[in-house]
Amino acid sequence: MSPKSKVYAVVGATASGKTAYAVELANKINGEIVSADSRLVYKGMNIGTAKPTVEEMQGIPHYMIDVVDPDVNYSAGLYAKQAKEHIKNILSRGKIPIVVGGTGLYLRILLENYDLPDTEPDYKLRNELSKLSFDELFQILYNLDSSAALSVEKNDKKKLIRYIEIVKLTGLPISKARGKREQNEFDIEWIGLNFPREELYDRINKRVDLMIELGLINETKDLLNKFGRVPNIIDTIGYREIISYLDGELTLDKAKDKLKQNTRNYAKRQLTWFRKNENIKWNCYPDKKKK
Repeated sequence: MSPKSKVYAVVGATASGKTAYAVELANKINGEIVSADSRLVYKGMNIGTAKPTVEEMQGIPHYMIDVVDPDVNYSAGLYAKQAKEHIKNILSRGKIPIVVGGTGLYLRILLENYDLPDTEPDYKLRNELSKLSFDELFQILYNLDSSAALSVEKNDKKKLIRYIEIVKLTGLPISKARGKREQNEFDIEWIGLNFPREELYDRINKRVDLMIELGLINETKDLLNKFGRVPNIIDTIGYREIISYLDGELTLDKAKDKLKQNTRNYAKRQLTWFRKNENIKWNCYPDKKKK
């Protein structure tokens, strides 16, 4: 058997410095970057997702960014298929892939030995479920698979609908429907970035303030004008809170405070997810990389 190809995975909570770390690492090891973020795939969602700028990329190729428009129903399965093609292409050119992101499911399907259930979309069921509220969908999934329901982020109707569809079609809870492959295709070196809680929260708060300064309000208006109130916009942290401000439900200060709180809560959920992976080497700060 030939040895498995080396792939680095840089993971952690939002605002933990993953992009800067990965770019620095790529420059040192002749690497190229594959994003593993479920919102960076959408075109036009730049400020609200903290999408890396051309300057921040420093000439390092980045893949799986700006893949589809926000009104496209993009899936984790499709992500894994396309991202794996990029990884193999990077390896074929003698370079080292560095997968970077904070979307646990994307990373699990791509790099860990997990499979998504092979089920065809049930568009009739999806259409019926899309008419229900988040709370109604949550209760349906909770009755079918309580663990899966509790793992879904508030207001993420898209994920609730997909989970209900999978459970109904397979007759299995999500944890069993996903299944596992026998072995990984790559030799993965996991690097986890983290900061003490107060420092991470401070970084999150400053990032939100910067987003507002950079024009998050206008970006949200432009997205709504172009695509309407599609789930991938209105259910995404950053745009959701600004939409509440634009609708007059919150003042700008209240919207900013809510965005900071929601982002901090999201960071906690990300860290909970990643701490389940015993292969991650933690506390590899951008200025203290371990070789």
